[in-house]
Amino acid sequence: MRKPAFLSVLALASGVCVLTSAAMAQNVLLNAPGLLEKKSKAGAPDVKAAPQAWPRLEIGAALCRSEADLGRLAANRAHTEGGGAADCQIMRAATGVQIVQRKGPGRTQVRVTDQPAVVGWTDVWLPEKAPSGK
Repeated sequence: MRKPAFLSVLALASGVCVLTSAAMAQNVLLNAPGLLEKKSKAGAPDVKAAPQAWPRLEIGAALCRSEADLGRLAANRAHTEGGGAADCQIMRAATGVQIVQRKGPGRTQVRVTDQPAVVGWTDVWLPEKAPSGK
């Protein structure tokens, strides 16, 4: 091959390379992992729900100071004799408890988890394990 023909082939090849590299520069992808930072979503952050205490007394459950008070409360509710003033409180919020002892399905002595000095009796049946649906 002669020199002028060789130079023209070389010039043609370098021109093709320049055009090819310009075309390939248009296909640069900047979404590779770790190359760009992901922007966080606007709004409140996701917060996991706190696990619920179990066993617990639900809203409306009665907590009586003594077993005798629990018996008087039951008599008052049934409108039978043996009732009278019962030292009981109605739960206004779900309250975690620890079971101290059971005397049948309707008499359970419990200790309030948040206030260990508070021990009382309830007529609510408290299973040992939480229901599986919750």
